[in-house]
Amino acid sequence: MTKHKIMLTESDLVRYGRQILYPGFGVKGQRKLKQSHVVVAGLGGLGTTASVFLACAGVGHITIVDSDFVELSNLNRQILHWEQDIGETKALSAARKLAKLNPSVEVTPLFESITEDNVRGILRGAHAVIDGMDNFETRFILNSACVGAGIPFIHAGINGLLGEVTTIIPGKTPCFACIFPQAPPEGEAIPVFGVTPALMAALQVTETIKLLAGFGDLLAGKMLYFNGETMEFTAVDLVRNPECSVCGGLKR
Repeated sequence: MTKHKIMLTESDLVRYGRQILYPGFGVKGQRKLKQSHVVVAGLGGLGTTASVFLACAGVGHITIVDSDFVELSNLNRQILHWEQDIGETKALSAARKLAKLNPSVEVTPLFESITEDNVRGILRGAHAVIDGMDNFETRFILNSACVGAGIPFIHAGINGLLGEVTTIIPGKTPCFACIFPQAPPEGEAIPVFGVTPALMAALQVTETIKLLAGFGDLLAGKMLYFNGETMEFTAVDLVRNPECSVCGGLKR
């Protein structure tokens, strides 16, 4: 976190008043959110929903990254993109809505692909990274950069009515490469109901708020699975791989 103390305005106290009431969070927790920087990687079903709730919660700086353009087929799940945005970059489409939702939050839109060459620059100064990606190659790049920089990486994935979420803390939990040593075979487009990424993204932001404000228990070292057909949640312990090529079972 930044060292200088950021104060809440009268407007902040009104806007965030209901969450400030939460025991263990309070004004101190809200100040921590205001001085935090979160990177949202990907502006699809996960990333758009996560961005909305980060802005609503008062995270001070949100960087949103995506290299795609809005398409009609996105609109069943990507809630920051509307029909009039078709053809526009997802980064600018999302940034425009977020600015109207909460003008006090700084939003940095980046219209670019995340690569090994630019990932460190994209993540510079971030206190957490939310995984809104739909491919493993970019997730591996983000994971490696987060491990190297000591930045928590909040992963989620979906398929139809199935979802998963975990919080990766470098040096304390298995990293993404421990959990997924290799990418699954690439296939055709997966089915997606908008409610599934919305739910998983809400859980990602719940984890992010707790992480940044320093209260509650995290899904650190655990994967939470959701099955929408049966409405069941299952938490499974994750195991660090001491031979992992990224974190090597690193402990700090």
